[in-house]
Amino acid sequence: MTPAVFGIAGLGLTADEKAFFRDSDPAGYIIFGRNIETKAQLRALTDDLRAIHGRDDLAILIDQEGGRVARMQEPIWPKFPSGEIFDKLYDIAPATAIEAARLNAQAIAVSMREVGITVDCLPLLDVRQPDANNVIGDRALGSEPMRVAALGRAILDGLQRGGVVGVVKHLPGHGRTSVDTHKALPTVTASDEELELDLAPFKTLNMAPMGMTGHLLFTAWDAETPSTLSKTVVQDIIRDRIGFDGLLFTDDLDMEALSGTVPERAERAQAAGCDIALNCWAKMDDMTGIAERLSPMSEKTQQRLNHAMATISDTKDDEIDDELTGLLARRDELMAATV
Repeated sequence: MTPAVFGIAGLGLTADEKAFFRDSDPAGYIIFGRNIETKAQLRALTDDLRAIHGRDDLAILIDQEGGRVARMQEPIWPKFPSGEIFDKLYDIAPATAIEAARLNAQAIAVSMREVGITVDCLPLLDVRQPDANNVIGDRALGSEPMRVAALGRAILDGLQRGGVVGVVKHLPGHGRTSVDTHKALPTVTASDEELELDLAPFKTLNMAPMGMTGHLLFTAWDAETPSTLSKTVVQDIIRDRIGFDGLLFTDDLDMEALSGTVPERAERAQAAGCDIALNCWAKMDDMTGIAERLSPMSEKTQQRLNHAMATISDTKDDEIDDELTGLLARRDELMAATV
């Protein structure tokens, strides 16, 4: 198996994609808005991906956070709130905020499960800083580590109850970035002591089955290499200091924060200790280059992948419609009671 997650160009698989995916056998796929038209179409696409590999537990990812980061949108799916909503609710009623976040995540999960998507790139455990770039902004669960961890734990639990695996991001912390990593490489000059605040939620939830790096340069740890490509950050900070032993994805390797070709970036990320290279944009040259450059999936990565996918609950597909309606109603009742 190729330790990579690839994007898909359109609403259905092309003959070239099918042939390449069959030969390269990637660990999974990621869905974007360009891949979505209707529920039936999206379910057919995810079923086609499973059929290529014969794996019912295939990792099919999506960024379905709520707020401004949502690939599955109205009017087909409900509009889900951003993380900031639960942060504000926590100010009024912490227990209510935690339960509302769990119900919201469970509702997201059952809406995903209906169309065959198994992994949500959520929750963000980035501790928001007041002078940071808005790329995180209202996506964050707050500026206090304990609160971020409490809400993040509820979201992971809700996703699992709904039949989906959650991904904690962006290890080792994206809350201080001064620029958008889609456009440039941020340099974080905070001291090791100051960065302990950023690490705290990830330490609390270091048992999460999946995680994702961020493309930032932390001068306190490695002044030369972005975290995704840094063995020091991946091994010493993420694996050892945070204690995260789950499946570690890179953030999208196509972002301008990184230099070199996309296949070179994937190779460097693997050498640094990342389990899975994430490549979102379905460019065949990049995908074939990644498949050629990466070493086959290690036994340890395979174990992490298997463990993560085994955490999915046994929610039945024919229960989803009623369950989604009920979850949303209970969430809204909690949120309305505190206004």
